[in-house]
Amino acid sequence: MDVFADYLAGVKDPLHRARTEEVLGWIAQKFPRLVPIIAWKQPMFTDHDTYIIGFSVSKQHMAVAPERAGMTHFADDIEQAGYDRTDLLFRIKWGSPVNYELLERIIHFNIADKADCSTFWRK
Repeated sequence: MDVFADYLAGVKDPLHRARTEEVLGWIAQKFPRLVPIIAWKQPMFTDHDTYIIGFSVSKQHMAVAPERAGMTHFADDIEQAGYDRTDLLFRIKWGSPVNYELLERIIHFNIADKADCSTFWRK
């Protein structure tokens, strides 16, 4: 997780930093074959050089970006979890719990769906 150290150090609010580190650490532990990277100044995880999931933080929330296919596939689940969403990401407010079961299903979906993908983003 050293790759995320500078990013995490830049998260000024200690509670936001701790939550972000917790989520990134959970993914690294749960999915050890995923490669943690920083791209576009954001923490991401890849599999065979293809994007699986990425994150960003703001004052109000942590944004989770599983690409449009992941958002479309899990739109109802994301809404039921109470997360605000767009076509490309959903937002977990800092005071809200992280739905790790949903996050795990999204990551498994992207790994399987992109198993034969040879580009970083879906085409």
